[in-house]
Amino acid sequence: MNADADAATNQTAMRALAAGDLAGAHAILLRVLERDHGNIGAWLNLAAVRRQLNDVEGAFGALHEVLLIDPRNFPALLMQASLLEREGRQRAAAAAYTVALVQAPPDQHLDPPTRQAVERARTISARHTAELGEFIRARAGDAGSQCSAVERRRLEAFIGTTLRTRPRYQQEPLEYYYPGLPPIEFHERSGFAWLSEFEAATDAIGQELEQIVRDDPAGFTPYIHYAEHQPLDQWRELNNSPRWTAFEFFAGGRPVEERCRRAPATMRAVGLLPQPQVVGRSPCAMFSCLRPRTRIPPHTGVGNFRLVVHLPLMLPPGCRFRVGGETRSWRRGEAWVFDDTIEHEAWNDSDETRIILICDVWNPGLSAAERAAIVTVITATDAFNETGPASQV
Repeated sequence: MNADADAATNQTAMRALAAGDLAGAHAILLRVLERDHGNIGAWLNLAAVRRQLNDVEGAFGALHEVLLIDPRNFPALLMQASLLEREGRQRAAAAAYTVALVQAPPDQHLDPPTRQAVERARTISARHTAELGEFIRARAGDAGSQCSAVERRRLEAFIGTTLRTRPRYQQEPLEYYYPGLPPIEFHERSGFAWLSEFEAATDAIGQELEQIVRDDPAGFTPYIHYAEHQPLDQWRELNNSPRWTAFEFFAGGRPVEERCRRAPATMRAVGLLPQPQVVGRSPCAMFSCLRPRTRIPPHTGVGNFRLVVHLPLMLPPGCRFRVGGETRSWRRGEAWVFDDTIEHEAWNDSDETRIILICDVWNPGLSAAERAAIVTVITATDAFNETGPASQV
């Protein structure tokens, strides 16, 4: 019998099922599967018939056959979870619903009964996750109390990734990946001895910024400036836009003398930093201006051999910044250091402009010899290609 005939027979079985002839539907489906053991539709229908016949083990067996053929089959995973729930195996059902939801198509592609089942799955999965989280934190309380504040924050991130309520983010540099450097979202202040002295210059830097904003607003140019023929991806809205601009103190790693002269306090502060010196590329320092009601979309930076420093200067309320799984709000004069090769994004939800000082620094996990070798690799690559860098690092 060909596939069309099997499909017709399968439909006959479903008509028998709709008419309440469970035994007849069961017999017809078994005949289809004798001829075509790999017929997923027939196995799913057989599981549904057996469920109505209260043959739970038989239904599980039919679903097992589906998952042997297609381990990610969403209807089979969803039905398996519902059977576990029906049997009162609540924790197993919740775990199975969580697995099924990973394979669920978008809601708009689901029929109303399946969409309703998916909503139930989400509710049960979320409740299970919340209860598990409470249980874990209660058990881990004593151990966590022995940890430092930094270690407790890492422990909480570990619990979040264990529960899968916090995504796992890794370094995804656009160009340069140096192995062995840990993917730390926000680095701890204790790793940067110069940070407090750098922050102490906030007021002086802020005064220079205010003067530049008054005297040279045109010096702030769009930070995103791709040619229209290039792939714009998430940058389409901000490409060549005045909504996100920068006043840059270096161009291709060389100081813009006139701008540096206008901001001596800023340059002294930047001079405290251990910045990469890569011909044609870095160091980097700039005032970054984000207009009201503007969002910088998720993106990653060029190379994990360097980290990025933010010093907030003009800071209205409603400004946030996310790196990986952690979102923070800025405070004027409080800098942070982060790995920009981990996905990050920023929001200015206020009605005022936000301006911060952005600089780059060497990743402290590198030795002096490694830093020199990295510079050699990058400059050799640019020299061989006889081109400038595609993007700034």
